[in-house]
Amino acid sequence: MRWNTWIRQAHRWLSIVFTATVVANFAHIFAFGPEVPPGLVTYSPLLPLLLLMLSGLYLFVLPYATRRRSGRYGD
Repeated sequence: MRWNTWIRQAHRWLSIVFTATVVANFAHIFAFGPEVPPGLVTYSPLLPLLLLMLSGLYLFVLPYATRRRSGRYGD
């Protein structure tokens, strides 16, 4: 599997993990009320969000970098 394909697949799975952690946050709030949730639940979406941001930026820049490398930058 190529590097770009691996990052694209990881980005998709990270989005699922991120969504699950956000749902867990809301489920905890609805189950236990407005009390302060534990830090593990509160901060659990941050790592997938950071990895999503990095892989998303890579995937965003990828077409521009490949165009520039191939010499078709001005087209």
